Amino acid sequence: MHTDTRDRLAPAPTALALRLEGVTKTYGTSSRPVPALRGVDLAIPTGSFTAVMGPSGSGKSTLLHCAAGLDRPTAGRIVLGATEITTLARTALTRFRRDHLGFVFQSYNLLPHLTVAQNITLPLLLAGRPVDAAWFDAVTRAVGLADLTARRPQELSGGQQQRAAIARALINRPDAVFCDEPTGALDSRTGRQVLELLRRTAGELGQTVVMVTHDPVAASYADRVLFLADGQLVGSLDAPDAQGIADRMTHLGEW
Repeated sequence: MHTDTRDRLAPAPTALALRLEGVTKTYGTSSRPVPALRGVDLAIPTGSFTAVMGPSGSGKSTLLHCAAGLDRPTAGRIVLGATEITTLARTALTRFRRDHLGFVFQSYNLLPHLTVAQNITLPLLLAGRPVDAAWFDAVTRAVGLADLTARRPQELSGGQQQRAAIARALINRPDAVFCDEPTGALDSRTGRQVLELLRRTAGELGQTVVMVTHDPVAASYADRVLFLADGQLVGSLDAPDAQGIADRMTHLGEW
């Protein structure tokens, strides 16, 4: 019986890639606290593409940063894969992020003196882990860079550079890939191509993608959209379309 390459290469699934339980984040002082997240409960299945939306100041970036271990919550539990990251010491948390998570930001953060291949495999080099040639080939094919891996970042278009950043985020077979406005620096056509790639990343490579965006069109590529207002989850939309998302966003201020 024929086995699809992506079936052999994709990480073994678990029920949930990410779980938040009662997550609270407060800034400021004890006398003048500024709540950013207020008891957020959330479960994201493995292999799904989830978008997080909300008005400015709703807490969506704070949610992403806490979920990804870039910031610590004031209270609550965060479990990524099988690991509760809220109990990890700083060094262990840094190592966990390096080995188990992927990040894609608006800026590509590629090193100009390295080739595309070297940029993609940099997380493995830093972790002292070998490159799985079959997985590298699968990832670079998936992002459309298989013939461009010997080039330097400055020889790529903006969209190609973001594709390289996505490949770098996937190379360590992460428990989840976190994206913060990944198409914000791209024109609309290139942005659509990157969003289609993220969609395929979840569907074909079995990766879990969590994306913060302000754009209803971008969010419509996700399986599910979560809506935040005043630091709390106030709704969700499955199999969303851009108009439905925009309508829901319009009424968030009435929450």
